[in-house]
Amino acid sequence: MSAVPGGLTTPEITVVGSLNMDVRLTVDRIPRSGETISATGLKRSPGGKGANQAVAAARLGRRVAMVGAVGDDDAGREITARLVAEGLDVTSVAVSEHPTGTAVILWEQPESTIVIEAGANADVDESFVDSRDSAVRAVTDAPVVLCQCETPLGSLAAVTRLATGTTILNPAPAIPVPAEIRDRFDVLVPNRFELATLAGADEAPESLADVVAMVRGLAFPGDVVVTLGADGSVVVPRDGLPTPVPAVRVDAIDTTAAGDSFCAALADGLLRGEDLVGAARWAARVAAVTTTRDGAIESLPLADEVPAALPEDVAPGQ
Repeated sequence: MSAVPGGLTTPEITVVGSLNMDVRLTVDRIPRSGETISATGLKRSPGGKGANQAVAAARLGRRVAMVGAVGDDDAGREITARLVAEGLDVTSVAVSEHPTGTAVILWEQPESTIVIEAGANADVDESFVDSRDSAVRAVTDAPVVLCQCETPLGSLAAVTRLATGTTILNPAPAIPVPAEIRDRFDVLVPNRFELATLAGADEAPESLADVVAMVRGLAFPGDVVVTLGADGSVVVPRDGLPTPVPAVRVDAIDTTAAGDSFCAALADGLLRGEDLVGAARWAARVAAVTTTRDGAIESLPLADEVPAALPEDVAPGQ
């Protein structure tokens, strides 16, 4: 694999994660098994949780380095060009012999169902992070490192060994993450379904009390922020009482990248010196704006497009 040029100064946030080409089909409903339905629209654009979170952080004003891989194909070149245009350091984006990862999105407006083929993302394992000097520097030097689960779990292990700053894991998509890797992160940001997977539970928790109980059952040694969609989020610190954070009332049209923008904004808030609750409140506002726009990367707001404070009439719903 070869490197893509495009280095910047020391990053404030390094994202280790996936780079996909999103193929989104607009549908009235999800088809049943064996059924064929007609889509009413088709859109192709760069995405992947890694790319979404990295661009979200850059649009909030942060210096961001991306660690990942794309294929030697048109999709990979388009994604890399987009990251460079967004101001990201892509020195640690490698060009793989495998094709660029692909995500097929069935968009029901506002919710989405997504199927992913990893492609080049499968290269981003422990040795990938460990063996590339630029990746080691990006992970070691950044005050915050943000990861997800669309690359092999070995990349997460490498991050926790190398990072000197705050490490954040968004365990999405929902897969079991071994405790010996998970527990070396500082902050865990699952949604209720990902939380259930981590806990080995058959069903996602519904009530706030059930969410908190499931978090406590993990015995995770760090801080946890559970995102709850229209119910906002809840901050469960390693020490102290859980704090609910309400969602912001908006007219949502597309929730595709809302969770990714939440994670990026949480990292941004912590860098600004906010405590975890303050950072989650900022993240709620960023995610709310994201849901009012169509697309993934296209929907991510600039910092000055996000309300400076929560209105008094905040209510669940986004």
